[in-house]
Amino acid sequence: MRKLYYLLLAGFLTTTFQSHAQQDPQYTQYMYNMNVVNPAYAGSKDHLDVGLLYRSQWNNIDGAPTTYTFNAHSPVGENTGLGLSVISDEIGPIKETNVYADFSYTLRLAKSNLAFGLKAGATFHDASLSNLDLIDETDPAFAENITNTYPNVGAGLLYYSDNYYIGVSVPNFLDAAHLDADPDGREYGNEEQHYFATAGYVFQLGDNVKLKPSVLVKSSFESPASFDGNLNALFYDRFEIGASYRYEDAVSGLIGVRATDWVQFGFAYDNSISDIDEPSYEAFVIFHIFFNKKTYRSPRYF
Repeated sequence: MRKLYYLLLAGFLTTTFQSHAQQDPQYTQYMYNMNVVNPAYAGSKDHLDVGLLYRSQWNNIDGAPTTYTFNAHSPVGENTGLGLSVISDEIGPIKETNVYADFSYTLRLAKSNLAFGLKAGATFHDASLSNLDLIDETDPAFAENITNTYPNVGAGLLYYSDNYYIGVSVPNFLDAAHLDADPDGREYGNEEQHYFATAGYVFQLGDNVKLKPSVLVKSSFESPASFDGNLNALFYDRFEIGASYRYEDAVSGLIGVRATDWVQFGFAYDNSISDIDEPSYEAFVIFHIFFNKKTYRSPRYF
């Protein structure tokens, strides 16, 4: 099965990546991974957040996408924030790692906030082509591995209060093609600009129940958009359960637990409704590190 999969993947790389952009990883629990896609989110809370996320896409397919994410962000002054994110995305023999630093500046309005964010870093692209099982072992396009590094610069806006947010971002403004080293200059894929639009609201249904609808729109500028709609219910500010729908792709179930003031867990299961009829899984943990214990008396819900 592995040999067949890599053979098909190799054919895909040489014939179709020339006309399609490398897609950014997708997240079902994007609302807990916000500064990865929008640098304006960095420092939006009154404490340091450190998060880890793991995603297994199409779990039963050998070599299917696997994503590991680390993110951290914190305020560093009255109106400024800093963040760091590392995203490692693998599909078959292709591995891409993005490392970003985030900076945000926030304007404090009467009952809300408007944050501007900048993101800068690099993409490390590694294609291990020489170890693939091929029909033609002498094909020069697969004679050696490809390793390249590209700079990235992005920006974002976030308008928010204690119970709602609206954000737009472009994490990478720069195009970059993954080129073979041979004289023909074959392209094995290319990085293009992606945009993200997010919004969410927190409805107080009772003393101990909150309803949290949210939406994510994501696309490259030359590809069809992907739409995610999510509805979570939060009980006692500790336990969360929800459902999500990704247009023509998946229906998901989500659960989350804030076990203590300082640690939060979450898990999502995606049931595919696309032609790739395989499930996906996602899990995260966030550590909330408070500089002032009084901060948790007015918790943020996103």
